[in-house]
Amino acid sequence: MERAVRFIILSVVFYVSQINCQEAILHISNERTNREYCIVYNQSWTPVSQTFDKATQYPLVNMTSTVLCDTSGVIPAVVKGKALVVMRGDCDFSQKAQVAQSLGATTLLIASKTLLITPSANDSEYAKVTIPLALMRYRDFIEAQQVFSEGMQVKLYAPTYPKIDVSLVVMLLIAMVTVTLGGFWSGACERDRMNGDGDRGESKADPKELFLYSPLKVVIFVVLMCGMLVLMYYFYNVMVYFIIVIFCLASASALFSCIDAVMEILSCPSGSFSIKSCNFSVRSLILAAVCISIAVVWGVYRNEDRWIWILQDLLGVAFCLNFMRTVSLSNFKICVILLSLLLLYDVFFVFITPFFTKNGVSIMVQVALGPEASGEKTQGNMVAVPAEPQAPSEKLPVVMRVPRFSAWAQNLCGMQFSILGYGDIIIPGLLVAYCSRFDVWVNSSKKVYFISCCIAYLLGMIVTFAVMLLSGMGQPALLYLVPFTLITSAVVAGCRGEMRLFWAGTTYMVRRPVLDSSREPLLPEGRTDGYIGETC
Repeated sequence: MERAVRFIILSVVFYVSQINCQEAILHISNERTNREYCIVYNQSWTPVSQTFDKATQYPLVNMTSTVLCDTSGVIPAVVKGKALVVMRGDCDFSQKAQVAQSLGATTLLIASKTLLITPSANDSEYAKVTIPLALMRYRDFIEAQQVFSEGMQVKLYAPTYPKIDVSLVVMLLIAMVTVTLGGFWSGACERDRMNGDGDRGESKADPKELFLYSPLKVVIFVVLMCGMLVLMYYFYNVMVYFIIVIFCLASASALFSCIDAVMEILSCPSGSFSIKSCNFSVRSLILAAVCISIAVVWGVYRNEDRWIWILQDLLGVAFCLNFMRTVSLSNFKICVILLSLLLLYDVFFVFITPFFTKNGVSIMVQVALGPEASGEKTQGNMVAVPAEPQAPSEKLPVVMRVPRFSAWAQNLCGMQFSILGYGDIIIPGLLVAYCSRFDVWVNSSKKVYFISCCIAYLLGMIVTFAVMLLSGMGQPALLYLVPFTLITSAVVAGCRGEMRLFWAGTTYMVRRPVLDSSREPLLPEGRTDGYIGETC
């Protein structure tokens, strides 16, 4: 036991420890102002300071008129003890660095108009270079010249960052709050229906809700999801705009439903009026205008990575909440079938499809990130950063996005995000919502099923993030969330002696082709939660 505890502690310390990267920060300043820019260097060849305070400051000399492949035309006294910026090209990086060293320069910056890559050289050349060497964007240097004009002082430093970024905590919080609120909302709606129809002895379904009570419907639903994903993979450039429009409409409607529900709880006045026998609510009209405006702003500025992720996450949370409220699973059997099929769906499209695609990237990842995702590309220890602004590549609004706050140097080179698919919230959330409704059906004042399933979801998310950090690659979250939530729910039902009721759930029987349905009560009239034998 003691060895196991030591192993866990050492593992946590190791994975929270700081790690180095190939991106660094160029800090340029004068007596009045300062700016920071992205640079790319080779930390195993020409390392730089890890902190700003320990970095040495040097005057910067502009020599972009030369590529510095030799000393011709350069006066040593002008560059001695200073940092140089020269143009890329004509000779390799090590030759430029050795020439700069021979002139007495302390740092070499190479301005590039093409892709910034991790500088490297032959093994025999590595030991000959002793000064810091880094690549910067030529457009960044031009901007710095316009800001500072002259008297530029520079520092190079490469801050380390923890593997466990704050963004993971924020993502976990978003997922937990969404699942918990969605499940609670679904249970509250069920309680309202039962209370509202108590005099008639039945509970009518809301016409706006979709009830999945047939295994065949579940299979068809999953098949349609597979077909849609494949269509988006092969026809991404067309389907992406279709999905963006649908998302704007659906998220605006969902945000309206969420805020309107909160206003109902707060008893906000509606201020209705009539025009030609048609009644209108001032509150609803204002709220609709606000929600539509938010969706339109997201649609217009959807490629502004610096801040638009806030609106996307807001609309995404509303979309997930509304989905969990309007789509109901009628029993645990349907939950098992749906979540199991989607688990296979997730694993297949993440782990299996790379063996069939041309570029070896899974269909799920390529659809989620976009086939032409711009920004930083990495492979092993090598880094490549675009030197010029890239045309914005459209991305599907199907994920929560949170910037990696600790990766400051990487964000200067190109915004880095932690992402979580809506499906990883909605699919387990449907089971959480079913557990919440079941608590209502059996009059459970302690909400045992709902709370247990929420805790299971939290543990599943923690395991997902842990495996992702240990493996260094993205994970299909449903691979961990589905077993955690399904097994936990089944164990709770078994311990409470309610497995048969939990499995059968409620039966919605459609009486007519119209949306009018009734539900058979799970418990005889007057029976309470305390009546059922509790062993857990």
